[in-house]
Amino acid sequence: MNMALDSILYVGIIPALLSAFTWCKYRGLEHILVHYRWIFVILFLLPLSLAYDVFFYTRNWLVFKMNSAPHKHEEKVKHVQKQVKQWRDNGCQTKMCTARPGWMAVSLRNAKYKKTLLNIEVNLIDILEVDTKKAIVRVEPLATMGGLIMGVGIETSSHKYGLMQHVCVGFELVLADGSVVKCSKDENSDLFYAAPWSYGTLGFLVSAEIRIIPAKKYVRLEYQPVHRFEEIVSTFKEKTLKEANNDFVEGLVFSKDEAIIMTGIMTDDVEEDKINAIGKYYKPWFFKHVQSHLGRKQASVEYIPLRQYYHRHTRSIFWQLQDIIPFGNNPIFRYLFGWMVPPKISLLKLTQGQTIKDMYEKYQIIQDMLIPLETLADSLNFFHQELNIYPLWLCPFKLFNNPGFIRLDGERDLMYVDIGAYGAPKQPSYRCVETTRRLEKFVRDHHGFQMLYADSYMTRDEFRAMFDHSLYDKMRNELCDSKKAFPEIYDKVNRKARE
Repeated sequence: MNMALDSILYVGIIPALLSAFTWCKYRGLEHILVHYRWIFVILFLLPLSLAYDVFFYTRNWLVFKMNSAPHKHEEKVKHVQKQVKQWRDNGCQTKMCTARPGWMAVSLRNAKYKKTLLNIEVNLIDILEVDTKKAIVRVEPLATMGGLIMGVGIETSSHKYGLMQHVCVGFELVLADGSVVKCSKDENSDLFYAAPWSYGTLGFLVSAEIRIIPAKKYVRLEYQPVHRFEEIVSTFKEKTLKEANNDFVEGLVFSKDEAIIMTGIMTDDVEEDKINAIGKYYKPWFFKHVQSHLGRKQASVEYIPLRQYYHRHTRSIFWQLQDIIPFGNNPIFRYLFGWMVPPKISLLKLTQGQTIKDMYEKYQIIQDMLIPLETLADSLNFFHQELNIYPLWLCPFKLFNNPGFIRLDGERDLMYVDIGAYGAPKQPSYRCVETTRRLEKFVRDHHGFQMLYADSYMTRDEFRAMFDHSLYDKMRNELCDSKKAFPEIYDKVNRKARE
């Protein structure tokens, strides 16, 4: 049943979308998409995004009720193996990648290599098992997990648990010889540590085992307003390094000298008059709600339903939706159309003409830079100097000193912070390529890392200087036909590999 429903999506809905977009493009509507895109988004993409969500909700509900995913998993993995073995039988003529369309990925651009490499269908999108006794969930990669593992995933609890790769306990991959291999810290450990950040260049991820913890109903969220640069840095560091009562830590910086630092604790006990269901469609966008706390002299507390906390930035796509629908946070719009927000990022990408792509590259920046917490002051100053863009997102994470692509010198773990810059820089000297390259150099010089979903303008040597390729290169050499089968990471993530 679930494979049949998937076929409807890939054989029916998606070609129809592509045909519709082709019709629009050749009817001369690109001008409208650029100058009045909000009309297109509201009238077309919002209803389509809602239909998309309803389709997948129904599909996933049926799969869950029928408990078909675990039984179908082995069959779907064999389908991946069959395609890889066929590639070998045909003489390994070209390298491979997944057949997932580029517009469905989280990256802002479509991958050029999809057009030249052999596309392998990896139809693995389900949760396979939830084991509450072992506190492990087993999932297939396209259940939103693959990109968080083979790329990177972070949340506001990462100061305790690390990145997504650090809460994974096992992977299952199909390698270039068609074999299925399981790996963990105790079994095939080199592959286990090399797989994260590898972008599918060591094998096809077909399942992952991830640690889970018991959830509570609410997050007790404290908003701490700060009004001096030094206080932003010191308060954020203090909350991040606090040993107790901070399940979640996040900062939104609204100017060089103004920010709200948030700390959260999961709880079942609430003060009823302080419950704020921020996820309701008619509620203000979360970052605007946070900004309203700047006028307060003291910290304040709210209780937010846990699921709504995790999706606090979803409705406004952090703050990027304001560039697409400038009046999207207006109460009238929220009450009339907020229940359909947000439009799917994948559909926004699918309907971008070249003019919009060029405009975004020239005037917008979307980057996450991971830098040591101890360099936060210098980093914020540098972002202000080069971009002058606000809000900035601050999310701390513990970088465990494990082998792999992002590795520390020395033996101790270290606290890092993700600085997320999304939107239109106000610095007059901003030039996309030149500015991004200066940011990349600053991050390299400070032993940091760039999230690779966004545009990277580094040369191959600069890329190798930023990331530790030693274990990755070892696995590429040891795994049978790995170099024949897959491109290097750099060849999938650098700006020239994307359109």
